Amino acid sequence: MAANTSIDMSLWQGRTDPEPDSDRWHQRIEPLTNNAAPGCALLGFESDAGVARNQGRTGAAEGPNALRRALAPLAWHRTAPAYDAGNVRCVGDGLEAAQQALADRLTALLTAGHLPIVLGGGHEVAYASWLGLAQFSMPEASASKESAPRIGIINLDAHFDLRDPAHIRSSGTPFSQIADQCQKHGWSFRYACLGVSRAANTRALFKRANALGTLIREDREIEALRLDSIVRDVQRFIAKCDHLYLTIDLDVLPAAEAPGVSAPAARGVSLALIEPLVEAVRDSGKLRLADLAELNPSLDIDGRTARAAARLVHLLTLDN
Repeated sequence: MAANTSIDMSLWQGRTDPEPDSDRWHQRIEPLTNNAAPGCALLGFESDAGVARNQGRTGAAEGPNALRRALAPLAWHRTAPAYDAGNVRCVGDGLEAAQQALADRLTALLTAGHLPIVLGGGHEVAYASWLGLAQFSMPEASASKESAPRIGIINLDAHFDLRDPAHIRSSGTPFSQIADQCQKHGWSFRYACLGVSRAANTRALFKRANALGTLIREDREIEALRLDSIVRDVQRFIAKCDHLYLTIDLDVLPAAEAPGVSAPAARGVSLALIEPLVEAVRDSGKLRLADLAELNPSLDIDGRTARAAARLVHLLTLDN
């Protein structure tokens, strides 16, 4: 089962400065209404059913509101509006219904001209996010591969999340589910996984990723001296896509920067190195949808993970 929760603007609180032009997010974000001018729309996904099925540490269902609280006091540097679109809640183990409900909400937001930013939630959010973009793109598609939408997925993640969904659909299967849907529709599966940990992914998963033509950059490859080259790799990937979906699993960050996740990274990729990759996607002109997954407030320390996630939302939504 899935439920839509009302918009709670009381989450948006923070300091108000007396100087002119000193607004912060809590002062400028508005509840989403029908016929609102296009802007970025924050939509929460209260779910960790996929994490539970994947035998991970649950608690990510509380992530969306924790992220809002962390984003609220950050400085406002946008010219376009930003909206709170509320949350979609997974009830019990009703993951598939919740994913479809989120996808339908995202399709509506995209149709209205918004840039949706989904606040997760476990990484099972990825299948729902892609499905929402796919539903939006379907009117331009036909049975021929030549006219199929070229949707690129860029996943910043310590894990491929390409496990076989035939056994059980979980936070570890979304990109396999997407690959299966692409095959069904005759679409190309365009997938880049950046920051993946060899220690956290089996040989079978690396073989699966390679068989699917995945652009792979391991965590140990993403370092300052190689960053420009990796950004160029990402830009070449982007050039072959019409629409981009960016998904950030916060466990890509080192455990010291993001302790509040189901599977903290022993090594990870620092926020300082993640940000240029996010900027390359943001500035491409092709970003249609983004999400952040696995924020678990019950496991966080001093709000570090929530603050890192809020900074990434802030970076993603800069338009001036």
